[in-house]
Amino acid sequence: MKTALLQITSSDIPEENLALVSDLLREAAGQGAGFVLTPEVTNCVSASRSQQEAVLSQPAEDPFLAVMPDLCRELGIWLLLGSLGLKTSDPDGRFANRSFLISPEGAQVAWYDKIHMFDVQVSETETYRESAGYRPGDRAVLAEADFARIGMSVCYDIRFPHLYRTLAQAGAQVLTIPAAFSPLTGQAHWESLLRARAIETGCWVLAPAQCGTHSVSRGRARSTHGHGMVVAPWGEVVVDQGIEPGIACFDLDIAQVDAARGKVPSLSHDREFRLDR
Repeated sequence: MKTALLQITSSDIPEENLALVSDLLREAAGQGAGFVLTPEVTNCVSASRSQQEAVLSQPAEDPFLAVMPDLCRELGIWLLLGSLGLKTSDPDGRFANRSFLISPEGAQVAWYDKIHMFDVQVSETETYRESAGYRPGDRAVLAEADFARIGMSVCYDIRFPHLYRTLAQAGAQVLTIPAAFSPLTGQAHWESLLRARAIETGCWVLAPAQCGTHSVSRGRARSTHGHGMVVAPWGEVVVDQGIEPGIACFDLDIAQVDAARGKVPSLSHDREFRLDR
């Protein structure tokens, strides 16, 4: 399956990002891609709760979810919308950080809400409290496409390997990890974590990324690490998109999953153990 990662620099205006992504999807399909992936918060990168409240939508009114199914049908592609920021009906008003898999027939095959919230202080000047604006999900998702079984996740989930082991042992052949990684943690850990998740599970790891400095209407501007990446089941980096926006195509060869797991079948080697204190 020819597959494409989209690396973009989303603004905090969903309509702008929708136009950009629609054009890139057409371009990727024109290059022969049958499966296209976008980054985390494709529709809006913003650190401003008031801006998010003003521009985000409930799923039924979201412009991406209105347009993308028709575009998938038109182009005949599978689409992993890495994630969208969406309003919810939660009493505290928090949003969902939700990933979607859409089929070439325009069907919403699966959706996943990011489980782990990025609540960290990575430096004296760089602090994130994702849980203040977004509420965590509570379920892992294994999606069936006609070319692979896909384990869905988002960004900070990457630091919780038990999630990916669970997905792989349930049958996942591909792990999707769309991201808007911070530059500091990205430089230190991004590639190492992606390669570890691939090696541990024998899965393809597909990680489309936001990049650069994001234009904002209000609040402080965010910068993201870029380096959208593809790691093969044996741990080789197949794609590294660097720091510029663009499209990267590659061949997603699912046969490599069985080959890697045949060499090191660690997914079947779990043993019970006790912890002595």
